[in-house]
Amino acid sequence: MNFIPNTDKQREDMLKVIGVDSVSELFKDIPGKILLKEKLKLSDKISEVQLKKGLVGLSEKNNTKLISFLGAGAYNHFIPSIVNHIISRAEFYTAYTPYQPEISQGILQAVYEYQTMICNLTGMDVANASMYDGASALAESCIMAVNITKRDEIVISSGVHPEYKEVVKTYCNAHGFGLVEIDIDSLKEKITEKTAAVLVQNPNFFGCVENLRGIENIAHAKRAIFVVCVVEATSLGLFCPGELGADIVVGEGQSFGNAISFGGPYLGIMAAKEKYARQLPGRIVGATVDSEGKKGYILTLQAREQHIRREKASSNICSNEALCALAATVYLATLGKNLKRLAELNLQKAHYLADKLKETGFELLYNNPFYNEFAVKVKDAKKVYKKLLKKGFVAGYVLGRDSLLLCVTEMNTKEDIDKLIGEIKDAANL
Repeated sequence: MNFIPNTDKQREDMLKVIGVDSVSELFKDIPGKILLKEKLKLSDKISEVQLKKGLVGLSEKNNTKLISFLGAGAYNHFIPSIVNHIISRAEFYTAYTPYQPEISQGILQAVYEYQTMICNLTGMDVANASMYDGASALAESCIMAVNITKRDEIVISSGVHPEYKEVVKTYCNAHGFGLVEIDIDSLKEKITEKTAAVLVQNPNFFGCVENLRGIENIAHAKRAIFVVCVVEATSLGLFCPGELGADIVVGEGQSFGNAISFGGPYLGIMAAKEKYARQLPGRIVGATVDSEGKKGYILTLQAREQHIRREKASSNICSNEALCALAATVYLATLGKNLKRLAELNLQKAHYLADKLKETGFELLYNNPFYNEFAVKVKDAKKVYKKLLKKGFVAGYVLGRDSLLLCVTEMNTKEDIDKLIGEIKDAANL
């Protein structure tokens, strides 16, 4: 806001009530070395014409013709034009939280359809809406598991996205949960009677498909909750976690009709078995009939801490991600059963690139089955990456000194892939 209507006296009174002497004390946890010690160095005022000219000039510095093989948690998929057309309609685009939800039948129906599709794809009984993103959805599953099992230790696979692990670590630290990171192959030795949940990503951060049934057997033998996180949502066209024993399925819905957009807003997916429905954060929309027998939609559960349990709530998830969920709903409705074909296309293209790289002399970092992403050994990976960038390729994600994580989607043509193979061979001096 440009104007905050608080007088100096009002500010002093508020600070007194909360027991601090100044506003700066509220930010004392921020390291001093990153605090701004001087005023922002802003240029003189300029006209709108000058501003527009300057911004256009900056935008022209962007190279929009790069061929991308980057994934690592954000995936480049085609978005049918109908998606943006529908979500740009005023009745959806301006909708925030329906505080009188039953008068918002349109948005409730959209959320209901979204939940239904997520249940079908994950093999779960119930799905919610309005999770922030995949990382926070995974962290919220830890709270669910602790509340269900009354245990306080979380076991997380080292194959989970590193940024997701950091969010989980933050949540566990705040709630006093124990967190144990393991190589998933050592689960049988590391799981204990204190374990509330086993967290696994599938496909994992390196694109490898995990042995979910084997992990499920070990987790359930100790009566722990089995949580599967799906970061690349299109993989649900081929792999159904619910059919392989998952109790809770979380993930990132960005691949379903949501643009990469520099990292957000994204769409957290969360679904579970019916017996855990009341532990789900966010919202659950249900279908019913009115007094005249007409079908209607109702906000069945809403775990909003502001106006239900407040500080006693199991979650503070309260923002509304319905617009992103609507994009996913329109996208999935447009694809229908072709989602499986799309997943197969991603799978085939990635394996084509991997096979060609092996023929060229490269070696994969892992020999596990993989989806549309895989790690390849490349000496001086960062140097090779920079060389390829100059050639017009975003050659994946640099994992370390000697490996790249490459991702292939339907947006990469055979011509793109063949060009990359030739260029990466030259860049790596093979």
